[in-house]
Amino acid sequence: MPDNSNSNTHKVCHANDIDTTKYWEEIKLQAIQLAGEESQLKPLLADVIMDRECLSTALAARLARKLARDDMSRDELMPILTDIFTSDQKITQSAARDMLAIVDRDPACQNMLEPMLFFKGFLAITTHRIAHHLWNANRKALALYFQSICSEVFSVDIHPAAKVGCGIMLDHATSIVMGETTIVEDNVSLLHEVTLGGTGKAEGDRHPIVRSGVLIGAGAKILGRVEIGTGAKVGAGSVVLEDVPAHTTVAGVPAIVVGESAEENPAAEMNQNLSCGLI
Repeated sequence: MPDNSNSNTHKVCHANDIDTTKYWEEIKLQAIQLAGEESQLKPLLADVIMDRECLSTALAARLARKLARDDMSRDELMPILTDIFTSDQKITQSAARDMLAIVDRDPACQNMLEPMLFFKGFLAITTHRIAHHLWNANRKALALYFQSICSEVFSVDIHPAAKVGCGIMLDHATSIVMGETTIVEDNVSLLHEVTLGGTGKAEGDRHPIVRSGVLIGAGAKILGRVEIGTGAKVGAGSVVLEDVPAHTTVAGVPAIVVGESAEENPAAEMNQNLSCGLI
């Protein structure tokens, strides 16, 4: 049976206890050091980091550079993004949690500056946070615009209404899809080509619930209003059509239980081993 002890509550974006000022100072020092080592990157680092006063305005500047196009210029995007980041500190706090998660879980990431500059999974989930803010403010057309641009630029398609927690890592990120009623709790790791989708033309709550601590392997497809229990692990290429019990590992098409999760928190450990093979 799935872990339904909190079936009506969701651990989503519990990030308000993080001191973003502390981490901002670290990021700024890292940018100054990198600018001294790589002069070609100095204009980018100055614009996005060194000339900014806080993490909120730095994130706005980075996304404005990445998302600008003929439809909406950087000069038009910057005030929109800055206003959202500065008025809703939860977005900046969640972004900081995401960066910390990436540094902790990805051995290819050396510091918090790298996700801001180079990791499209981080930039995509941060763009989703902007779209989600707009959706909740009933600015749905603009929210859908950001979803569309995120899909074009980062190859990540998350509906603005989807509820996504913090401490999220979208590893590689290409072709990740999350439908409108998806719920992803805090501290979850997803690899590329994961789909959290619906089945058919059903309306209402029709997309998955992914509980805290879950690791979902590359190419996994989780379809319908199924629940992936706390600390579960889903193998690469699996097709999940039924609830997954907490702290179990599933794999296959259709996915079946192949054992218990070896780790209490698979999302943090990123251990790709299954009892019968590799994710």
